[in-house]
Amino acid sequence: MKAVVGERGQVTVPKRMRLELGIKPGTVLDFSVKEGLLIAQKEAYEDNFEAIYGCLGKRLKTDEIMHELRGDS
Repeated sequence: MKAVVGERGQVTVPKRMRLELGIKPGTVLDFSVKEGLLIAQKEAYEDNFEAIYGCLGKRLKTDEIMHELRGDS
């Protein structure tokens, strides 16, 4: 697939490639050059919420957690 470099150096990644690679708005691409080739590599993404979800081992609802923290009656 081909893309044209715009006046400000911008290139649009073709939709088919974006879908295949899971590139969405906000995705960070790391650019490098290797043996004369431009390489764009998608940075590994870690969802902060997913990284800590369940780390306490409890499956409580928000209201239950707030009750435990506050001691509300």
